[in-house]
Amino acid sequence: MTHTAIDCLVNVHFGEAESQPNWMLKVRDDYFNRPESVFAQVGLAELLAEMDEQGVRKAILMDSLANPSSTARKFVEAKPDRFALAMGGVRLLRPVRSLRELSALVKALPVAYAVVGPSFWGDGQYPPSDAVYYPLYAKCAELELPLCVNTGIPGPPIPGEVQHPMHLDRVCVRFPELRLCMIHGADPWWDVAIRLLLKYANLRLMTSAWSPKRLPESLLHFMRTRGKNKVIFASDWPVLPMRRVIPEALALDLPPNVLDNYLCGNAREFFFGEEH
Repeated sequence: MTHTAIDCLVNVHFGEAESQPNWMLKVRDDYFNRPESVFAQVGLAELLAEMDEQGVRKAILMDSLANPSSTARKFVEAKPDRFALAMGGVRLLRPVRSLRELSALVKALPVAYAVVGPSFWGDGQYPPSDAVYYPLYAKCAELELPLCVNTGIPGPPIPGEVQHPMHLDRVCVRFPELRLCMIHGADPWWDVAIRLLLKYANLRLMTSAWSPKRLPESLLHFMRTRGKNKVIFASDWPVLPMRRVIPEALALDLPPNVLDNYLCGNAREFFFGEEH
């Protein structure tokens, strides 16, 4: 294996639910065309085998304050050198208790970042520029914890305008201490996202849920030129298997140092505070 990767968005919690909501089934069937097994329970050995096969030395597992994932936390406790958590589920309309829980978790467990999806709560009414997010921004800045925010039109049939990257413009101005990352790409607003990445030192973009071979040429050009340190790899496993997206990433027309940054180096620096 000649490359090393960090997979910055992995789902191991799907199998914990007895059933999935209709919008998740629609995403599976209509958007990603994945088999029913995508929502099956995940074994630690199974996940580690795919990681080892594809050169993934570390994976960040989705978790939630509102619905804690026993699987994610079990995996982190078993292999803290291979896994960290991404914490969602902050109750933004009543934030104080949730933010206390987040602070306690960051002290107790390896948490790589917090995460929020503007289209996925509050009926999609609140863009990231709304003051309802400010307690979360301030807490993450205080904890020196990166925050990931969904951008781009979401796959499910839910409101998408709140995930326009331009809503992060004011956030970056008002919270320059906050390490902020757009996740799940930025389609169809890639050029806006790239312009914001050029503008703000504290902003990154993660290509989770995007097949690398489907990434736009404008983003690849940015990565090859002024954005060598700005774009971060992730799969959204098992929605997109590592066995698919790692080979696709390796086939991209990127110089070796840019590819290394994309697959590993940028995540090491941004989420784990490690030098390239």
